[in-house]
Amino acid sequence: MQIRIDQITKTFGRVRANDSISMALEGGRIYAVLGENGAGKSTLMKILSGYQPADSGRILLDGQEVRFATPADALITGIGMLHQDPLDVPNLTALENFMLGKHEGLLPKRRTALTAFREVGQRLGFDLNPDAYIDSLTIGERQQLEIVRLLSMGARVLILDEPTTGISAAQKETLFNSLKHLAHEQGVTVILVSHKLEDVEALCDQVLVLRAGKLVGERAMPISAGELVTLMFGQSLERKPRPPAPKGDAIFEAAHLTILTRRLTVHDLSLKAHAGEVIGLAGLDGSGQREFLRACAGLQPPQRGHLRLHGRDVSRADYHQMARFGVAYAPSGRLEEGLVAGLTVVEHFALARPGGLWIRWGAVRSYTQKQIDHYHIKGQPESQIQMLSGGNQQRTLIALLPDQLSLLLLEDPTRGLDVESARWVWEQLLERRAKGTTILFISPDLDEIIEYSDRVLVFFGGRATLVDDPAHMTTEGLGRLIGGKS
Repeated sequence: MQIRIDQITKTFGRVRANDSISMALEGGRIYAVLGENGAGKSTLMKILSGYQPADSGRILLDGQEVRFATPADALITGIGMLHQDPLDVPNLTALENFMLGKHEGLLPKRRTALTAFREVGQRLGFDLNPDAYIDSLTIGERQQLEIVRLLSMGARVLILDEPTTGISAAQKETLFNSLKHLAHEQGVTVILVSHKLEDVEALCDQVLVLRAGKLVGERAMPISAGELVTLMFGQSLERKPRPPAPKGDAIFEAAHLTILTRRLTVHDLSLKAHAGEVIGLAGLDGSGQREFLRACAGLQPPQRGHLRLHGRDVSRADYHQMARFGVAYAPSGRLEEGLVAGLTVVEHFALARPGGLWIRWGAVRSYTQKQIDHYHIKGQPESQIQMLSGGNQQRTLIALLPDQLSLLLLEDPTRGLDVESARWVWEQLLERRAKGTTILFISPDLDEIIEYSDRVLVFFGGRATLVDDPAHMTTEGLGRLIGGKS
């Protein structure tokens, strides 16, 4: 299938998200749509996949102009999109989600669907349990499920919005192998929306670079990372030196902690974290790091052992009590747990600020605009949160954190951020560190773990190993620990 995008323009208020963009895409190739946060990548792909209309311009498939009122219209023509946060139903099983949207009468045949589910999954190398509920799956497994569903419904153009965000290295390898098979052997057009240069280099045949809503470059791969960075930002980026870790007292302690969940048990975990220390939590999805972080936040009570903050036993403290003690938690699921779809940016800041029953809207709007400016959030106080790009949602989530904290718990803090934005976020986090805030964070990016951690806690099968000096460890060495090898 040949796709031609002709002079597409889309505005949101005063922001021109897409500015007269034109490009041509051929079948059997993997394209990267690359750009910094707010460059217009996701907006353009939502237009192509029927999630929102363009203000002007045309889309042509094999020379014929098409117009989509809904994503279902686009899928009928063979265009399907996998979103950064998969669009699934948590209280249904994988198979039931797979069956959604299929036009097979009132009662789709479960046995037929199960056969198709297994055939497509096995062909792509996915190991999905059809009876598993969505809320028990990792982000990577949910992405695999959505790819299987879209392909079974006839997708010949597969758009993936930041698909490697929040998934493990092993899941990324499986995903990339599957996408190469689909494109190069089955003729599917694959469009990767990303800001990650290493993903573009590893996967793509051609790259299209957006900046400030315009198409500023089109290159065949391979090309240097330096040239891509210059196209994305209009300049090269320099790495700033990281300040040394402050030598603070131990303020947080986990002692012989055991956490039982439906999926696994975290066994006998002990850790002392010092004021101003950054500890990275590394491991494959489902290895126990998220359970430990949620226990520290008061969301997952431990079965045995103790948690202490400033000497106080907080093992049975709930989330709200931990917040009063100076603990904040930012989850990876932005719109599932961290933010509220349907509310505006200013309403989020109103909810986050203490003030009793009455809201002083003038003061809240002033503070919201101050945070928007400080965190470079591309949006307005009255913008609905789900209308912001993924990266700007992440900036908002970080901007909502209280100023004075003893312990900051973060799941994938740079999820969906481009290189420049991720570095800027870490500058803000390291400022908190310099003031004595202890930071525990999860990241699937081993380079990020090594670069920013003073120590690393590596999880494998519910057990944890402490690495005291990650600066002298390579990503390969850390990867071996994550895989269970000493």
